[in-house]
Amino acid sequence: MKSTLSQEDFLMPDLSIGEIAGRAGIRPSAIRYYERVGLLPKPPRESGRRRYDESILDRIAIVHFGKRVGFSLAELKILLNGAAPRPPPERWRNLAHERVAQVDQLIAEASVVRQLLLETLDQKCPKLVERGLSLDRGNAVPAAAMNRPNRALRPNSPTRTR
Repeated sequence: MKSTLSQEDFLMPDLSIGEIAGRAGIRPSAIRYYERVGLLPKPPRESGRRRYDESILDRIAIVHFGKRVGFSLAELKILLNGAAPRPPPERWRNLAHERVAQVDQLIAEASVVRQLLLETLDQKCPKLVERGLSLDRGNAVPAAAMNRPNRALRPNSPTRTR
């Protein structure tokens, strides 16, 4: 007598939390945490123990990818809300476009920081006080301005005597 396997046979919740954690490369406590915060659905229990089917591995992989590209837990909850087993592509695209804009802003800010650091390396005296004071005024002073005497950068300060 031949037996054929159906799709349901592959989705039987017969894996323990330890087996899922091992296959996903995470700790069981991470799985419990993801359940608690709503990223993973609550699994059925057998004799008080969580039992999972293999589809939970796809959801964990989505969480890992989302975390790697910088999504917050709140954003991941939006992405995965009501999605079984995978989120709708349009929901992903909307969140991904927002994240790309955030990454572009981060890159722009990092470029400014990099330039500020490089300018200090170009000078014999990096004039950190003056640079710090210029940042307090809400602008970054270009390197050429750092070559002026201190009082030029502090218009309200008294002239120093030497």
